[in-house]
Amino acid sequence: MAKTKFRPLHDRVVVRRVESEAKTAGGIIIPDTAKEKPQEGEIVSVGTGARDEAGKLVPLDVKAGDRVLFGKWSGTEVKIGGEDLLIMKESDILGILG
Repeated sequence: MAKTKFRPLHDRVVVRRVESEAKTAGGIIIPDTAKEKPQEGEIVSVGTGARDEAGKLVPLDVKAGDRVLFGKWSGTEVKIGGEDLLIMKESDILGILG
């Protein structure tokens, strides 16, 4: 994977989707046409954080390399350096895995 030279602003993060398994736990192979887009990804880069009411910078809880879960319709799909990525607000992330 090419190193992305894109840094999101404020409380936004760039996420690379992690592909889901092609087979179910019972051994059934899922064709590409029936697969849903994965709701799991890896943080590629993060913004500097949001500002609170007093103007103080509040850093993000996630960092590059974290594996996260996010909602099905979260983020904006973009293509950066030939790679399909998502840009979303930190609040769209449901949790950190691992």
